[in-house]
Amino acid sequence: MPQTHFGFETVDESVKANKVKGVFDSVASKYDVMNDLMSMGMHRAWKAYTVAVANLKEGDRVLDIAGGTGDLARAFARKVGERGQVVHTDINEAMLRTGRDRLLDEGLALPTTICDAEKLPFKTGTFDLVSVAFGLRNMTHKDQALAEMCRVLRDGGRLLVLEFSKVAPALQKPYDWYSFNILPKLGQLVAGDAESYKYLAESIRMHPDQATLKGMMKTAGFGHVDVHNLTGGVVALHVGIKC
Repeated sequence: MPQTHFGFETVDESVKANKVKGVFDSVASKYDVMNDLMSMGMHRAWKAYTVAVANLKEGDRVLDIAGGTGDLARAFARKVGERGQVVHTDINEAMLRTGRDRLLDEGLALPTTICDAEKLPFKTGTFDLVSVAFGLRNMTHKDQALAEMCRVLRDGGRLLVLEFSKVAPALQKPYDWYSFNILPKLGQLVAGDAESYKYLAESIRMHPDQATLKGMMKTAGFGHVDVHNLTGGVVALHVGIKC
């Protein structure tokens, strides 16, 4: 049986998806509160920057992968207007339900569907923009998922990957201390789940760094890829253009 990583643990590929599902089932109800706490509110700035870089226009079609509680989907919907469309997706039902309910409470009824990024149920060339924020690192076959994201984009369309990345060397020690000492304690205190936030810290370290992910995106079919380091590389926004 092929193996992969779940944080620092080595597991069979066949069980990783269920283990990741367990993490997000556990944290869905407290996900937004924990995002604010563990990033000290910075996740809002990272997402706002992503929306600005997206530079959407009215009528654009957008696919938000691993859209979770809907922060990007909401912002994109306001940019594309009634003539456009934003499809809000996630592989995890609990996260998607939480996001859908939040969006409906704000008067936004977006197409919402459970789907696996490695097997997207959309026609080739459907979207002007595809986004995935803090979701790629949880995918088992990242190369396959990136190829699928490229497939569903029109020629000239763009992929935005917002993800934790490799921090600047000067930040490495304090960042590691915070990640492995504070995050699990916050998770236990607020969400009643230290293990899920221990996994979060580990999964970040197992994710490809900026240069590696850029190379993977080029291999997947993106002719040009820009990398925007945010907050000293704590997070990076990769922008790929489909040729």
